[in-house]
Amino acid sequence: MINKIGKITLYVNNQEEAKKFWTEKLNFVVKFEQQMGPNMTWLEVGPSESEFTTFVLYDKNVMKAQNPSMNVCHPNVILSTTDIENAFTKMKENGVEVGKLKKMPYGKMFSFKDQDGNEYLLREDK
Repeated sequence: MINKIGKITLYVNNQEEAKKFWTEKLNFVVKFEQQMGPNMTWLEVGPSESEFTTFVLYDKNVMKAQNPSMNVCHPNVILSTTDIENAFTKMKENGVEVGKLKKMPYGKMFSFKDQDGNEYLLREDK
């Protein structure tokens, strides 16, 4: 039935700032970007050109205007890396707000925030 996770929606205050955060600070690439009307852009970013799963960066205010009763909230997202120490160091160097690197019996992980203060978790999966 379901073969892959395709897209994860992130609601952002400013798409350009979000694009810069993901591409400049976390080295993601823009996978797709297209105007959908005068005030709407479809914008997808991913960790590489070959990665299937992407984040769709939706403009939070446009979404609220289209559907005022919509409760725009942030999904829980856990990202994966094979080298947690290197990722932690690079994110700090790139000015990303990171939490403490935690070493748990079941693995290493840390949280980080994007440009809007949304929190994510990065864990090491080898």
